[in-house]
Amino acid sequence: MTEMPTETPVVLSLSSHDPSGSTGLQADIESCFSLGVHCCGVVTALCARDTRQIVSMTPTDTSLIIAQARAILEDMPVSAIKLGYFCQVTQIEAAHSILRDYPELPVLLDPVMHLSIAGDGQSTADSEGDLCRAITTLLMPLATITTPDIVEANSLARQADTADACGQQILNHGSQAVLITGTSRTNKDYINTLYVPGQQARRYSWPRLSHFSHGSGATLSASISAYLAYGLRLTDAVEQGQEFTWQSLNASRRLGMGQCIPNRLFWADKHNKR
Repeated sequence: MTEMPTETPVVLSLSSHDPSGSTGLQADIESCFSLGVHCCGVVTALCARDTRQIVSMTPTDTSLIIAQARAILEDMPVSAIKLGYFCQVTQIEAAHSILRDYPELPVLLDPVMHLSIAGDGQSTADSEGDLCRAITTLLMPLATITTPDIVEANSLARQADTADACGQQILNHGSQAVLITGTSRTNKDYINTLYVPGQQARRYSWPRLSHFSHGSGATLSASISAYLAYGLRLTDAVEQGQEFTWQSLNASRRLGMGQCIPNRLFWADKHNKR
């Protein structure tokens, strides 16, 4: 295990604002805070949503995304960058231009491509196909690790017919490693698989929980980012991030009328031990 530094690491996260706190920037901030890391959030979209659905979304202007990110990068010692939800190709192009100026920083790509808008809610998001193409050509070649779930992996690797083929195709797009969640599921276990070029796929089995929590992907990607910011080796960061995520999901709470929310401060909650 890599030795942890004594100073507080900083993670820069680019993602949407979810006012329910399930996912997006609040999930990133909570996960990093729980692990002793400072998270600086760059807003890519403002969402109106609750624990059941997203009602509307307003994308952030590309120039403001760039201004937010560069203000932090020029002021604070950022140790890792996490890329979350982008709703427009121009936003992805902006992120690409920022990453090229900081090639030494580890980059985690959590490829959330489309949020489903309920009812008559308005959205100016680009099509999933356009977003997929931009992600694979502009962001994956600069990613230290990409962390899609199996549905996202299938969208990013449409020619692949198995989870392993998805992992290989995403590696072919340039990502240095790929962690696909939910590559296999049983009544008892949930399997995640790590793909690294030249290595055998590494599978992680986790006990399946009886409740569903929204925000598992954000929690996982944020926690891996936090461990990378500490300087951990990639495989150690992946293992520790999954452990943190499972514990957060196991301690999830149903705070609204919809899905449960991960408890990312599970270790501090003496009244929520399962």
